[in-house]
Formats: sequence, C-alpha cells, structure tokens
Amino acid sequence: MYYIQQCFYSLCCVIGFSVIFNLPRKLLMPAGISGMVGWLVYVLIQPLTTSFIMPSLIGSIVVGIIGESFAYVKKHPATMFTIPGIIPFVPGYGIYYTMLHIVEGDVDQALMTGAQSLFIAVAIACGIILATTFMRKLKPYLLHLL
Repeated sequence: MYYIQQCFYSLCCVIGFSVIFNLPRKLLMPAGISGMVGWLVYVLIQPLTTSFIMPSLIGSIVVGIIGESFAYVKKHPATMFTIPGIIPFVPGYGIYYTMLHIVEGDVDQALMTGAQSLFIAVAIACGIILATTFMRKLKPYLLHLL
C-alpha cells in the first residue's frame, strides 16, 4: 500500500508541475509516468543503501532513460519529460532547512544540510547526463532492431 501511495503522489506531483510548466495536454501522462517510475525506483533503493546520494542518482538515471524513450516515441524534446520527471527528487526540504539554519545562526548545521542538498542536486544532474549519453549512444543500435 505504501508503494501505491508513493506512486500516486509522485504522479500527481509531476503532472501538477507539468501543467505549471505548460506541457501540452497529450504529454502530461508520459511525463507523469517518467516521474512516477523514477520516484518508485528511488523509494525502492532508499532502504537498500546508507547513502543519501545513490537513490537520487539511480532514480534520475531512470527518469532520463524513460524521458529519452518518450521523446523518441512522441517526437518531442526529452526535456519535456525529464524536467517534470525529476521534480520529486529536488531537495527542497534540505534547501529550506539550510536557509533556516543560516537565519538562526547555526552555521555548522547549515553547512551540513547545504552540502547534502548540493550533492543531491549534482547527483540528479549527473543521472540525467548519464541517461542522455547512454540513450544517444544506444539509439543507432535500437533503430536497427525496430
């Protein structure tokens, strides 16, 4: 039941952002699916590791691969599927608490939460880059199979 809730909430989150992002109506569900599957991977990997970076990296790789696949099938840019798809991974909680600790004068805690948020953001960017590179290298081989 927990995983079904997580899938539903992430789907709603991504579709809501996609509406704000002005995605065409026919692309809302594919973008939502890319974000939902990426978040499900994130939630499944999180208990398996002690790292806070690895789930974000692997989840964003999944979002990137699905986004590139949808881009090829739907004939639209991959950013229309990957940008909304990574929204659940964005470390808004960490950034908020970093700013709160700065305002309260707790520099040590601010540096710790800020560094964690920065590492997560870098992991998301690296995941998308890895997925895009992988799919671009793999695409000529996949075209021969189709």
